[in-house]
Amino acid sequence: MRIARVQTSTGQVLTGRLATDHTIEPLEGNLFGAPLRFGPPTPFTRLLAPVVPPNIFAIGRNYRAHAEETGSAVPERPLIFMKATTALADPEGVIRIPAAAPAEVDFEAELVIVIGRTARRVGEAAALDYVLGYTCGNDVSARDCQRNDKQWARAKGFDTFAPLGPWIVTADTLDPDDCTVRSRLNGRLMQDSSTRHMLHSCRRLVSYLSEQFTLLPGTLIFTGTPEGVGMARTPPVFLKPGDVIEVEVGGIGVLRNRVEAEPGG
Repeated sequence: MRIARVQTSTGQVLTGRLATDHTIEPLEGNLFGAPLRFGPPTPFTRLLAPVVPPNIFAIGRNYRAHAEETGSAVPERPLIFMKATTALADPEGVIRIPAAAPAEVDFEAELVIVIGRTARRVGEAAALDYVLGYTCGNDVSARDCQRNDKQWARAKGFDTFAPLGPWIVTADTLDPDDCTVRSRLNGRLMQDSSTRHMLHSCRRLVSYLSEQFTLLPGTLIFTGTPEGVGMARTPPVFLKPGDVIEVEVGGIGVLRNRVEAEPGG
């Protein structure tokens, strides 16, 4: 099942089950309740980020080849950081190059876990029972800020630095540990890997994070990016106004965003 959040021609925002590429069956009740019930198909004009999260967690260096290409050590445990919820961006929306850090804005294609019910100290065996589904994400990063600040909050938290979508594929229809993960910049393939190569599985990530934090319904977990990012290339390849960056996760779809300069930048 594909769960989307959309806007209609009248400006109404609906969450529901996609019936076609242009119609949605609106949810009747709570996305995080059970059972899910849906109304008759309704036309919509654009897709929005499929959920508005209470928190966005992310995992660094979860692919060995990515850690190696950046000259970084492979962490023994999941390396956790957070992205600002105001970084959320819609599918087909805009990534804005920030005026404060325009020079080294990079892309990171990722599978994203969407938590479906409150999870606290859950074991690995039951961890995926707490997952609503999965979507595509782009962990956009200002590498100069990441390097100079010595921590990642600003580098990865600028407005529009968390594009998400195009929809959520429910957990019953996807094996999250066997998905291709790709990025394309202006049609050029940049990253091409699989979640099979993650150092820490989705099951492990949900369990480990729930040992540290209460994971509320709608919480996002960006699971890490594979090799091929712009900073590791010779010469480096960074996002610039006019670019189109795509993230594709097998079994889910394609998240596509245009790149623009921040107004006034």
